[in-house]
Amino acid sequence: MMTTHSDRNAPAGLLWSLALLFFMLAGTPAADAQTTSAQSSPPPQVQQLLNLLQDPAVRGWIDQQQQPAPALAGPPPSASEMTASEMMAARTASLREHLASLAAAAPRLPSEFRNAADRLLAELRGRRLVGVLILVLGFVALGAGTELIFRKVTARPQRRIVTLPSETPSDRMRAIGLRLAFGLSEVAIFGLGSIGAFLAFDWPPLLRQVVLAYLIAAVILRLVLVLGRFLLAPDGGRRQDTERFRVVPLSADAALFWFRRLAFFVGWFAFGRATLDVLSALGFSPEARELVAYTLGLGLLAIALNVVWARPAASDALPDATRHTARHAVAPWLLSLCLVLLWGFWVVGFMRLFWLLAIALLLPAAIMVARTASHHVFRPVGGSEAPSAPSLMAIYLDRGIRALLIVGAAFLLAHTWHIDLVEMTGRDTLLTRLLRGALSSIVILLVADLIWQVLKSLIDRRLARAEALSPPGTEAAVKQARLRTLLPIFRNVILVVLVAVAAMMALSALGVEIGPLIAGAGIVGVAIGFGSQTLVKDVFSGVFYLLDDAFRVGEYIQSGSYKGTVESFGFRSVKLRHHRGPLSTVPYGVLGAVQNMSRDWVIDKVTVGVAYDSDFEKAKKLIKQIGKELAEDPELAPHIIEPLKMQGVEQFSDYGIQIRLKMMTKPGEQFVIRRRALAMIKQAFDENGIRFAIPTVQVAGHEEAGSVAAHQALKLVKPPTPE
Repeated sequence: MMTTHSDRNAPAGLLWSLALLFFMLAGTPAADAQTTSAQSSPPPQVQQLLNLLQDPAVRGWIDQQQQPAPALAGPPPSASEMTASEMMAARTASLREHLASLAAAAPRLPSEFRNAADRLLAELRGRRLVGVLILVLGFVALGAGTELIFRKVTARPQRRIVTLPSETPSDRMRAIGLRLAFGLSEVAIFGLGSIGAFLAFDWPPLLRQVVLAYLIAAVILRLVLVLGRFLLAPDGGRRQDTERFRVVPLSADAALFWFRRLAFFVGWFAFGRATLDVLSALGFSPEARELVAYTLGLGLLAIALNVVWARPAASDALPDATRHTARHAVAPWLLSLCLVLLWGFWVVGFMRLFWLLAIALLLPAAIMVARTASHHVFRPVGGSEAPSAPSLMAIYLDRGIRALLIVGAAFLLAHTWHIDLVEMTGRDTLLTRLLRGALSSIVILLVADLIWQVLKSLIDRRLARAEALSPPGTEAAVKQARLRTLLPIFRNVILVVLVAVAAMMALSALGVEIGPLIAGAGIVGVAIGFGSQTLVKDVFSGVFYLLDDAFRVGEYIQSGSYKGTVESFGFRSVKLRHHRGPLSTVPYGVLGAVQNMSRDWVIDKVTVGVAYDSDFEKAKKLIKQIGKELAEDPELAPHIIEPLKMQGVEQFSDYGIQIRLKMMTKPGEQFVIRRRALAMIKQAFDENGIRFAIPTVQVAGHEEAGSVAAHQALKLVKPPTPE
């Protein structure tokens, strides 16, 4: 596994903190150091008392004893007994006192640092500071060395992981899991080598707390780096073979950006938290620690603002116009305002609003990332994008992570708002009932959402397979048409049932009596049934049409003046597309008797007129030969059930003999075959001297006919004789 530059320099924060501690000690006035060295060592009893006073538990007890005793006028009024103006005034006074204490603590910071340096020097008496630092760095080097040895020993298996196949979801999960396991193993080796070796020796209590805090911060940073590499695979920009194991679908540049910002943010937070613990161990006052914490919080705010304004596009697949719209200038300003508000809430002590706003910002983003990652990991074979119908494993993982995130956010809010859920279960007030009902409703909706997504995915995947074209008339084509007809209706019915049941269960969990609602719904349903008999007739007629399998999607039907291809079904109507284009929406109750012209087979009969003097037997042989040629045509043969043949003389007309032809084809294919057959018949009859019947006039007696015609012509030409 490749190690990024930020990962190899994980102990850098520890070294920076130790160097800061060294300069803090070195910043002690020289006169104080000389005076301290000039003084004689205290007696053993005094030294024991000093060590006891440096114990954090003893200092905490002393600080607690120094706090002023409560007034004897009785307990302060509760929040329920205070008016809104009194609560606002008390909150304002508390905020003013808090800010005043911070302002008063700022000038005392130099003296606080000097006192901390004196405590360290007192504990390090008899030890050289440089030697201590070298020993601590040796522990860090020991941890890094054991990690390096482990990495060299496992280099071949880690290179083999990169070459593992990733075509199927199971292959991808196996390779990603192995990469994560090796990364966690490296962190464990580093932690055991550094922290374990440090704890094996007997160190002074204060120095042990200082060094251990920064070592733990380094291990936390390393752990976050491993998880970031597991999710983002940031080395994909330099090694294209590991990019395919990326869990979150991002480009190489975007993955590297988010990995670096995540490492920087967590590193700043971890070492800042360790610094605050060190300051507490060194005896800093609470106000001084808060002032340092708020200053370090400005660094976190700066990192977050940099992420807001410098983050890459959300999706590299978006077109430029969409990407430009998605990154409109309003969104960064709103996010920046929210981040500044978060820091402000933290400073003034509004922790309830702080956590509420933090969860409102982070929870939707976390749910979206979890959904995208789960669908990306379980994408189909050879696909780079998430399928329209995700797999069941992707749904289970997505909904499972979503449920954990929502439940975790709820418990975090309950903790920050000082709501004891266990204690509230034994109470029976309006607030406790509403809270229990809200939690139960969340669980019910999550379960209903999981059931809907699973069933919807199964139906959509089955519909996607049913969209594949099969030869018309086969059993597979009939089954596919029936599935395309019934599955969408079944999906809509499931959605309605789930929504109704989940809503009723959620209302019941909130304490609403659903019995009257169900009874009222039944009465309303009966009233609607009587008032809208046509609608009920349409719905029930549609149900029985589907049960009888009267028609399916894609079939051509005719009912009265309505005819066309069935395009889709609705709750109370069917959509018919006429072969010339118009779309008719016909209620089921209006259809009546339905002629389905697309089932099984169709017989097409053609009438051809030939002259009376035509060779009847020769025409019959020619038509039979044409039928054989059509049946042998590779394009038309699959659609011909019985070949074209002549049935005989249909009737004698005024101008010729009418003969009837017949053939059996698959529904909808008779038109193409008929056109081809008529063209071949025309060509064959012309080549063999068989004349088609055409209207003619025959006059008997040629000589008489000629004189009579001449006489009539003279009458027309000669002008009439005047009288």
